[in-house]
Amino acid sequence: MRVHGEVSDDEAAVAAAAGEQVPISPTAASAGQQWLVVGYALTKKKVKSFLQPKLLALARKKGIHFVSIDETRPLSEQGPFDIILHKEWQQVLEDYREEHPEVTVLDPPNAIQHLHNRQSMLQEVADLNLSNGYGEVCTPRQLVIMKDPSSIPDAVAKAGLTLPLVAKPLVVDGTSKSHELSLAYLEASLPLLDPPLVLQEFVNHGGILFKVYIVGETIRVVRRFSLPDVNTYDLGNNDGIFRFPRVSCATNNAEDADVDPCIAELPPKPLLEKLGKELRRRLGLRLFNIDMIREHGRKDRYYVIDINYFPGYGKMPGYEHIFTDFLLSLVQSKYKRLLSGC
Repeated sequence: MRVHGEVSDDEAAVAAAAGEQVPISPTAASAGQQWLVVGYALTKKKVKSFLQPKLLALARKKGIHFVSIDETRPLSEQGPFDIILHKEWQQVLEDYREEHPEVTVLDPPNAIQHLHNRQSMLQEVADLNLSNGYGEVCTPRQLVIMKDPSSIPDAVAKAGLTLPLVAKPLVVDGTSKSHELSLAYLEASLPLLDPPLVLQEFVNHGGILFKVYIVGETIRVVRRFSLPDVNTYDLGNNDGIFRFPRVSCATNNAEDADVDPCIAELPPKPLLEKLGKELRRRLGLRLFNIDMIREHGRKDRYYVIDINYFPGYGKMPGYEHIFTDFLLSLVQSKYKRLLSGC
C-alpha cells in the first residue's frame, strides 16, 4: 500500500465524475497515512456509473484511494499503484504488467479479449458441461455468420438450428449497438440480418433473465425482464425481423414484480458457486457477469446466453461494500503470499 494524503468525499466525487485525478492533501500526506491506491482507466460513462459518491465515501473510510490514469501519458510516469482497474487498454497494460509484477491488473487484457467475441465467449461454458444435483448449465446452439446475408438460410438449415433465432452482433465492443439483438421467426426473413453476427436458438424462459454478478469469489444475482416466450401463434403470424435495444438493462428490473414463483426463483446457490469458480479459472477473470435463463418447464436446466466483462456494478445492490472488500482482499492475499515466501 502507498502513502497518500486524505481527500474529501466531495472532492473525490466531483473529480471522479469529471474523469480527473483525485486531489491529494499535502498536509495529510506528510502525516504518513497509508492508502490502497487504485488507478483506473475507464470510459467517462463507466466512471459515472461505477465511481458513485457512495462508493468513493466508503472507499475513503476503508483507506482506498482512486486515481484517474491519464491515457495520454506513459503509465510508468504515473502512480505508483497497487491495483489498476480498466475496461480495455491492452498493449500498454501488458507491457506495464511485465515491468511491474507487484501491481495487480484487473483483469489481464488478453483474458478480457476472450469476451469481446460471441463465438468464443460461451465456449468455456459449453466445454464445462456443468451438471450436478442442483441442475445443469448449457449454452444455446449457435451459428456464426461472417458475411453474405443471402447465405444465412442455407447455413441455418445445414446446422440444423430451429427457429425462432436470436441474432446478436459478433463483436462486443462496449457500445450500446453491440448489445442490441434481433428475433427472426421465419427462414424468409433471415437474409434481412446484418452480419457479422451470431445466431442462437431461442429458448422459452418465462420472460425472466438472471444477471449473475461476479466480484472475485462473491456472487450476486438480480432478476431482469427479458423477451417473452414464443408460441405457435407467434411463429405463424410474424414474418419480419424484430429488433430490440439492450433487453436486460436496469430499467427492466424484475426484482419486485409479480411473477410466477416457478419462473422467478433464483438459480440454486451451489450451482452458481460452481459455475462462477470454474469460469473464473477458465477465463482468468475476476470481474464479470453472466446472463442466464431457465428453460420454461424445466426447473433444473439453465442456459448461459452472454458473459460481460466489468458490467454495470453500480446497478448491483450493495456493490460499494462488495467491491471495496474485494479490493482490500487482493492486497491482503498478496501480503500473505509474500510472508509465506510463495
